[in-house]
Amino acid sequence: MEPDVFEPLLQSVREFVRGRLVPLEKQVDEEDRIPDELVAEMREMGFFGLSIPTEYGGLGLTAVEEARVAFELGWTSPAFRSVFGTNTGIGSQGILIDGTDEQKRTYLPRMASGELIASFCLTEPQSGSDAASLQTRAERVDGGYRLTGTKRYITNAPRAGVFTVMARTDPNQKGASGISAFVVDAASSGLSLGKPERKLGQRGTAVCDVIFDSCFVPDAALIGGVSGKGFRTAMKVLDRGRLNIGAFCVGTAERLIDEMVRYADARVQFGKPISDFQLIQAMIADSEVEKEAALALVLQSARLRDDLQPIVKAAAMSKYYASEMVGRVADRAVQVFGGAGYIAEYCVERFYRDVRLFRIYEGTSQIQQLVIAREVLKEHRQ
Repeated sequence: MEPDVFEPLLQSVREFVRGRLVPLEKQVDEEDRIPDELVAEMREMGFFGLSIPTEYGGLGLTAVEEARVAFELGWTSPAFRSVFGTNTGIGSQGILIDGTDEQKRTYLPRMASGELIASFCLTEPQSGSDAASLQTRAERVDGGYRLTGTKRYITNAPRAGVFTVMARTDPNQKGASGISAFVVDAASSGLSLGKPERKLGQRGTAVCDVIFDSCFVPDAALIGGVSGKGFRTAMKVLDRGRLNIGAFCVGTAERLIDEMVRYADARVQFGKPISDFQLIQAMIADSEVEKEAALALVLQSARLRDDLQPIVKAAAMSKYYASEMVGRVADRAVQVFGGAGYIAEYCVERFYRDVRLFRIYEGTSQIQQLVIAREVLKEHRQ
């Protein structure tokens, strides 16, 4: 976007986040749901189409622009992001990256408008970090496939109208090469949902199992029309998603630092604000330095993506460092607040719970370490 278009957009996001979403954080955490009227406002603002190209009705932001929007969105509860996050990320990107023209025309405009909520089905009860070992089967039948298996911890599944599903089309291939990707309508016969999960944090985010019991999907549901490419599609989708999570973690760290500093300036002990004490200042300083380092890494990685450079290592580093960073910042924030930081009345207690998940989904920190090391070794050997 031209700066005179993007900067006002960014300002409107900032005002919406701080004026509309922040006041509702406590309510959403307690009720474990996002108000319907708020979802409608998000649709109106174009949040569901941030990353979807303009030709399909989205805003078509670059990676850098999207990162800057994520910095603003990170100022508030990640539950709000979850409402549209799968549409802009893992729910739509498989179709956008590898889908056929017909699949793009059919689904992307409805995702961009928020009419259709998309979700991404990769994880299974016995297949998490080892995603290539998934067991969901896609058996070839006349006119299409029948899917059988269970997907676990699927974000936005209770809201979704369509799922991107990874399933094994070649039972003789035990690894990644036997996996294909499908776009499956939620109304498909044989598809059902488990009960919504209760979670440590990020309440308001809808998560449950997705169960396929001989669920028929037509040939047109195979993403890209090519079998055996699903695992590669999933990894490309996750590369982009990891970058976005890194950016969101930066925004959350900025919020936590702001809360930490405000409290430290107002809290008086031993006759002066605790912000005057050097050990408190050390926690503030460490948090600010780490946040700025994560911000720089995320923006550098986003520029690589905009320049069409490989981002496997960059995305993994961004997600790994930023998610670990925000966990440390949240811990320090609770420490600065002292006993108050452990009380639900203060938002740092909620953020402390919320940010823990960033180190797990879309690849644990340990998986990111393996990816980073593999890429470094590959570069060295070349």
